[in-house]
Amino acid sequence: MIMSNDTEISSMSPASFKAKYTFVIKLGMALHKFGIQAFRLEAELTGISELLGLEGSFLATPTSLTFVLWSPDKENEHTHVVRVQPGNIDLGKLADVNQVVQDLKNETLTVVQAYIRLNEIENCSGLYSNSITLIAFGASSAGFAMMIGLDWFNIAWASALGVVCYLLVFFAGYSQRLSTVLEPLTSVVNGILAMGINHLDPGLNVPLVILSSIIIFIPGLSITLGLSELAARELMSGTARVMDAVMLLFKLYFGAVLGLAIGSLIWGKTFVPVVTAMPFWSKWLGVLLLSSTLGVVFNVRTKDIGWAIFSGLLAYVATLMGSFVLGSAMGNFIGAFAVGVYGNLYALFLKSPASVVLLTGIVVLVPGSKTYMGLDNVIADSIATQPNIGSETFLIFMSLVAGLIFANIVISPRQSL
Repeated sequence: MIMSNDTEISSMSPASFKAKYTFVIKLGMALHKFGIQAFRLEAELTGISELLGLEGSFLATPTSLTFVLWSPDKENEHTHVVRVQPGNIDLGKLADVNQVVQDLKNETLTVVQAYIRLNEIENCSGLYSNSITLIAFGASSAGFAMMIGLDWFNIAWASALGVVCYLLVFFAGYSQRLSTVLEPLTSVVNGILAMGINHLDPGLNVPLVILSSIIIFIPGLSITLGLSELAARELMSGTARVMDAVMLLFKLYFGAVLGLAIGSLIWGKTFVPVVTAMPFWSKWLGVLLLSSTLGVVFNVRTKDIGWAIFSGLLAYVATLMGSFVLGSAMGNFIGAFAVGVYGNLYALFLKSPASVVLLTGIVVLVPGSKTYMGLDNVIADSIATQPNIGSETFLIFMSLVAGLIFANIVISPRQSL
C-alpha cells in the first residue's frame, strides 16, 4: 500500500521520506515545465502528497517553485526552492505524466518506478517531426487568416510567413542569443518580407497578413490563463503571467512596426488592398485547420487529437449560437462554458487531463488578435475607427474566465489536471 496506517506513518524512515519528497518535487517540476496552471499544479501536488502519506505546502509562479514537505509526526521535513523558466505547453507529455500519477494511485507503479518514468517522459523527444511542425505553423497561420476573412492570395502569403516563423523557432533552439529575441525578431522579419511582397503585388493586406503569420506567438491564451489564475486567487502567478503576456504583446507589436518601417525604407509605402468577399464556409475551414494544427503545436497525442479538434469546433459553434441568442457580449461566455463542460466530461470518462482538449477550444475563443489590433489603434491614434475595442476585448477575456468557472460548477472536475 502507498499510504500506511497511523503507526507506520509515524515511523516513516528517512529513506522512505526522501524517496517520496524527491518524487513530489520531480512531479511538480515536470508539470510546471509542460505548462500547467499554478492552481492546478498546487492542487495536484497536495493530492499526491496526501496519497504518499505526507503533508505539504506549495507555491508556484511562472519563474519559481517552492516545496515544503513534512511527515505527519513532524520528524522529517524538507524545503526545496528552485528558480525555473516559464513552462511551454506540451499536452502530450502532460497526459503521460497524468498516466504516471494514475498508475501510482492504482499501485501499479512504486514511487521509485514513477520517478524513473517521469525522467523518461521529460527526456523523450516530441511526438511530431520538424517537417510536420513546420507544416502546422504554416497551416495555423492560414487557418487564422481564413477566420478573419482574408482572401486566398493573402491566406497563401500568411501561410508562407508562418513557415518563416517556424524556421526562426527551429534555429532559436540552437542559439541562446536568438531565443532571447525570438518573438520581436520574428515580427521584424515578417514585417520586412510583407512589405516586399506588397511592393511586388499590391493586393497584400500587410497588417492582417503579419498578424496571421505570428498568431502562434500572440499571447491571448496566456492572458486568459493568467486571468483564470487571478480568479482562483493565485495572485502572484496570475499577475506574473498576465504581465509576461502583455510584455510579449508589446515586443511583437514593436517588432512589426520596426519591420514595416525598414520595409518602407527599402520598398516604399504600402498599397491599400481591395477587400474580396469570401465564401461563408471558408471560416469553418479556418476553424478546422487552426484546431488541427494546434494539436501539433501543443504536441497532443495522436489518440487525443480528434477530441482536441472537436473542442475547437465546439467553441466556435457555441459562440455563434450564444451570440445569436444572447448577443455578442455573451457569445464567448457560452463558448467557454461549453468547452469547460466538454473538458471536464473528457477528463471524467477518459481519465486524462482536461487541459488536453480545453486549451485548443480556448485558443479559438481568445481575443489575442483584438488585443494586438487595439494596441495598433492606440499607437496609430486611430481609436475613432474602433472606439470600443479595448472594452470589448476586456469583456471577452472576462467572459471566457467566467464561462470556465461556471463550467466547473455544473460538471465538477474529478482531477486537478
